[in-house]
Amino acid sequence: MNRIVWLDVLKLIAIFMVICVHCSDPFNVSPEARSNPDYNFWGSLYGSALRSCVPLFVMITGVLLLPVKQSMKDFYKKRLLRIASPFVIWSVLYNLFPWFTGVLGLSNSLIPKVFAYAPADASQTFGNAISNIVLIPIKFSTYTVPMWYLYMLIGLYLYMPIFSSWIKGANVREKQLFLLLWAVTLFLPYVSSFYTPDMLGICAWNSFGTFYYFAGFSGYLLLGHFLFKEVKVWEWGKTLLLALPMFAVGYLVTYVGFKNMTAIPNCTEQELELFFLYCSPNVALMAVALFLIVRKLRIQSPKAIAALGNIAKCGLGIYVLHYFIVGFGYAIVDSLAVPVSIRIPVTATITFLICWSVIALCYKVLPQYAKWVFG
Repeated sequence: MNRIVWLDVLKLIAIFMVICVHCSDPFNVSPEARSNPDYNFWGSLYGSALRSCVPLFVMITGVLLLPVKQSMKDFYKKRLLRIASPFVIWSVLYNLFPWFTGVLGLSNSLIPKVFAYAPADASQTFGNAISNIVLIPIKFSTYTVPMWYLYMLIGLYLYMPIFSSWIKGANVREKQLFLLLWAVTLFLPYVSSFYTPDMLGICAWNSFGTFYYFAGFSGYLLLGHFLFKEVKVWEWGKTLLLALPMFAVGYLVTYVGFKNMTAIPNCTEQELELFFLYCSPNVALMAVALFLIVRKLRIQSPKAIAALGNIAKCGLGIYVLHYFIVGFGYAIVDSLAVPVSIRIPVTATITFLICWSVIALCYKVLPQYAKWVFG
């Protein structure tokens, strides 16, 4: 496939947004941070605008890989092997970090500064690190939070050849029907939270309701494929007329909903994340809006095209490395006394530039090894 430059732009946006999400964690994760009016405001403002990052990644995957043109065996060999090695290596490194700080004689108070979800009394024992490493095939730990995406991506890769067989034979209306049913599932978390969790056959002894089989990130896979293959590129006027209100509505619902959740005393993690869910109608609206706008972009500069291509090549490496660097980025902005209002994007920019530089250098100097370590 010829390089689709606007997809590289979209990938850059998604990568930067993911880094921003983890740079906003110190603003949103703890009740103490959320009780600070400045942190709560800026964490909500930025955090709400960033939620479409993962849906955009999945939509890009749908554009590039659907329908699958290889045999199931060849597809699994190419796609799963590409992420398996970085997944294992970085999961191990993240889990070893707390133990390594202990070896160096550093206080465990450093660990939550590097990993926002780590407990204040994080263990520095080797036994605890090994326990987390042994559980890698089953779950991620508080030190490997970003790896949730790779667990999900592995599942999508396993499903894609099967899903692809249907896509190859489906017509436009059949794809639209799937997307319509998937759109219904995006509202179910709100119905469950504000009305009843026991609906459409879901109850204490059954988690698989009516629309279960249309739910999840597979909808974003098909959505990316559908918008690329079945929806023509509109003029700028029509694109903006549709996309800007979509993004505005999605953002407003996300922001207001999240702010209302954080106003609840001792809100649970589920309540906190409710309006931040990737598979929700408000986030889907923002993802579609960005997709429609970015696909209109035309990059002519050879240098810009080359840089975007390099970032796309380094994308997985930037993803697996960045969580280590966010804490270092915050140390820099703290030392520079960067205002709270721009601390998230400044930290994300520092983190992105460090990660891209490191990964690009590794690919240039040690390309064979870099492929196994960074994907």
